[in-house]
Amino acid sequence: MNNFGFVRVGAAIPSVRVADCGFNVQKIGEMIFRAAEQKVQIIVFPELSVTAYTCGDLFFQQTLIRESESAVVELLRDTSKTPICFIIGAPVCHNSKLYNCAIACSGGRILGIVPKIFLPNYSEFYEKRWFHPYSYSGLPAKISYAGNVAPFGSNILFDFCNGKFAVEICEDVWSVIPPSSYHAQSGASLIFNLSASDELTGKRSYVKSLLSQQSARCQSAYIYSSAGFGESTTDVVYSGNAYIYENGKLLAESVRFQFSEQLIISDVDSELLDSERRRNTTFICNPAIETNKCYENVDVKLSLFDDSVQLIRAVNSSPFIPSADSYDESCEEIFSIQVSGLAKRFIYTGVKSLILGISGGLDSTLALLVCVKMADKLRLSRRVICGVTMPGFGTSARTHTNAIRLMELLGIEFLDIDIVTACEQHFHDISHDPTICDVTYENTQARERTQILMDLANQRSGLVVGTGDMSELALGWATYNGDHISMYGVNAGVPKTLVRYLVRWVIENQVEELARGTLSDILETPVSPELLPKDSRGGMTQFTEDLVGPYCLHDFFLFYVLRYSFSPRKIYCLAKNAFKGIYEDAVILSWIKVFYKRFFSQQFKRSCMPDGVKVGSVNLSPRGDWRMPSDASVHLWLKEIDQLGD
Repeated sequence: MNNFGFVRVGAAIPSVRVADCGFNVQKIGEMIFRAAEQKVQIIVFPELSVTAYTCGDLFFQQTLIRESESAVVELLRDTSKTPICFIIGAPVCHNSKLYNCAIACSGGRILGIVPKIFLPNYSEFYEKRWFHPYSYSGLPAKISYAGNVAPFGSNILFDFCNGKFAVEICEDVWSVIPPSSYHAQSGASLIFNLSASDELTGKRSYVKSLLSQQSARCQSAYIYSSAGFGESTTDVVYSGNAYIYENGKLLAESVRFQFSEQLIISDVDSELLDSERRRNTTFICNPAIETNKCYENVDVKLSLFDDSVQLIRAVNSSPFIPSADSYDESCEEIFSIQVSGLAKRFIYTGVKSLILGISGGLDSTLALLVCVKMADKLRLSRRVICGVTMPGFGTSARTHTNAIRLMELLGIEFLDIDIVTACEQHFHDISHDPTICDVTYENTQARERTQILMDLANQRSGLVVGTGDMSELALGWATYNGDHISMYGVNAGVPKTLVRYLVRWVIENQVEELARGTLSDILETPVSPELLPKDSRGGMTQFTEDLVGPYCLHDFFLFYVLRYSFSPRKIYCLAKNAFKGIYEDAVILSWIKVFYKRFFSQQFKRSCMPDGVKVGSVNLSPRGDWRMPSDASVHLWLKEIDQLGD
């Protein structure tokens, strides 16, 4: 796992007794050992976890300060052979001032001590009564604490094999410009926060929003641990909140109001974070203030994973599909983007009609539904839409019937133009034997259909609406100067796996009940170009996924190639995890090779693709997201894939 940039992190909420340092470090130690058994590499504990946060004026007592330091010495000794880096909270004296600190430790020694900068002193909080706020003043000082000489300051970066991490404490992240913003600017991709945030009605959702946004803004992982059961309830309650975020996405969280200790764990992808930062040109721009802040880098040796360690984070097998909790909102948003893009083009060009081919398949169905919605929103008659079904040698009765029925039910104008005779004439003209069902045989039909659509558009002052999707563009699964061409591609930013979900959503929310039965049957129809002769019963003989591979796999590969620029090795690793029990490893490996071959060789089609609207985080437009030479070599990628099979 280390080879792919994963870092296993944990956030712990131990049992605690107020002012009982011996008990507290014993519980901290037990959780460290437990985390190490689960291969956690870095773990964070709550704020002031050695003493408990709610000691109040006991922080003035020399006994508590002395015993907390002694307890840290004991913890360092007990964990010296444990392969883990842990971050605990304790009060630390320096220059006759007491600081609320995070202490990063590993291998029996202190790596660095990070004091809290922003001390809450309002409502139920009185930290300035006991602690001194840290003020940045150059490189961290060196102080002696718990038998160690360690750097002391907020500006410490901890270097490990896959990146850097930094630390801030509770209120720091609530400030106008949190310290973690500077940490991230200086290279930290993981931020750990030790907190003691009491529980109030509605506060949890606010904290989660705050942490998610800071993680996204810093393009970092954010690992947060807050005090739990055992803290004093004299005035407030601490419920034990722990969260792990990655670039704004929640990976793991604790259960509130538990009376026992909790440990949450996840694998953070530092390569993913690095990829995001390399793409974001604003990320490397330093803020206007404190640009001269200097950091001390401290080396951290983390335990390495062997091949037996399995990834514990969930890998979504359908990265383009909205999650269940945002399904309606996301589908409506995507569909509205498509409709808005087409509406602008329709109004700008001043055309009088929309022309599109309707095959009875998913892609053309989605494009038609976009056209219908656009006409409705512009208060136009649906008769401005002219759908054309063009049966050829392989068109099945099922798709042909569904195409005509759908157009009738939606109330658009439609034409039914058989292309068989025209194609046979073309075969005669170019001396092609029609019994040879090769690429010429197939592409003749695609180009004949495109010619009809383009000529109808000229005849009717119309706009040819493209129906091809992003997955087909990625694989080059379109006839050059055939279905590859249109005047505006409404599906250009929609991958094949998403098309099905959008059509289903439209069925549920956007169309008349009469059309739902036909649309449902289209959803159940296998994906096929229908270019080869039908079988004896008039059924399909050609199935796209048998030829180019499962679209669920290709869309998975496409997402990680475009979104994060991952290597074939890593994409294969993720795919094995995501499709475990669905596809054998050898099957995944064979199709990823097909994907890369086609993706590189078919760039020439994308280099001259029509205008089309982007709907998600990635796109293949040569004018927007993807600029690639049409003659780039795929050698390096195939070499890496071949090594996976050795």
